[in-house]
Amino acid sequence: MPKFEILTPHRFYLELHLDGSSDLVDGTFLECRGFQQTQAPIEICEVTINKWGKAKKGQAIRTKIPGNVKSGNLTLRRGMTSSVALWNWFQAVQDGNWAKQRKNASLTIYGQNAKPQARFDLAGAWPSSYKITDVNARSTEIEIEEVEIAFEEFKRSKL
Repeated sequence: MPKFEILTPHRFYLELHLDGSSDLVDGTFLECRGFQQTQAPIEICEVTINKWGKAKKGQAIRTKIPGNVKSGNLTLRRGMTSSVALWNWFQAVQDGNWAKQRKNASLTIYGQNAKPQARFDLAGAWPSSYKITDVNARSTEIEIEEVEIAFEEFKRSKL
């Protein structure tokens, strides 16, 4: 269990942990978008030896088979914190050290009772975008930190 407590009126929260990190948790988030994988169908047309009707040549058959799996990018959002772990990870990629920054990561979804509900393992993850919302000193809203993470594949793992 974490050595800190997250007080939230929300129904869930997410924790991101990067392999090789010395931090217990690299980020806690309240919003996650773009978590998807797609597999586009490939259509194949074959001519068989079967003759049908008055045709003198074989019958054309169309078959759909699964194509390559494509992963989307995750967009994680949270209130601004004093932690610079995500910024440092993004900066290391910008500095040209991207090959060493491709990490395996886990994203765990916790319920309001702080018990894990689901866990996803990401392979080859790296931050592709880092954003902070516009700053307005007269606003009562908190600053939002947003990081977009590209990854090669994900799988749901047992808790």
